[in-house]
Amino acid sequence: MKIILATANQGKIKEFKSYLQGGQVYSYEEVLEPFEIIEDGTSFKENALIKAKAVYEKLSDKEAIVLADDSGISVDALGGEPGIYSARYAGDEANAAQNLDKLIKTLKEKNLSRTPAHYTAAIALVCDAGAFCVHGWMYGHVIDEKRGNHGFGYDPIFEPIGYDKTLGELDADVKAQFSHRSRALKHAKIILKTLKR
Repeated sequence: MKIILATANQGKIKEFKSYLQGGQVYSYEEVLEPFEIIEDGTSFKENALIKAKAVYEKLSDKEAIVLADDSGISVDALGGEPGIYSARYAGDEANAAQNLDKLIKTLKEKNLSRTPAHYTAAIALVCDAGAFCVHGWMYGHVIDEKRGNHGFGYDPIFEPIGYDKTLGELDADVKAQFSHRSRALKHAKIILKTLKR
């Protein structure tokens, strides 16, 4: 089974490849010329489907299955920010470090040293059998300081429920047991089994 990942995010690619062992898993940039995908959906689901459909339409290989993830962090006290704008919270050209710094700054401005938050992952699958989407969530708290160097994105400020360490301090194998992406991938694997070719 050939699986094409509709992402250039190296952190996501590493997590996908680790979880989907045994299959042929490629980043779309390994099989296609990179191209811009306009993510103008109003939900994680819509954006995941936009990405997966865009890559599938560019492929000439109809046997392939395209997987796309749209994910982010939502802080309750900030009205759900950054939410679907997590990857561009500090601006369209911002990098992960700038997005993280902006969220820390916003938390400090609101005097929120530790407050409830959750991660959402929507994973879309597109192939000749149709388009599908599954979700996974991880709940916990965000803090107003970075701790740890593991993971990526907002991981250094997110403490999952049941832990007094951030995802930046926890080993990748621990995070993989309960992360939003792992939970969504468990559901995606059920769909992949039905699509096995």
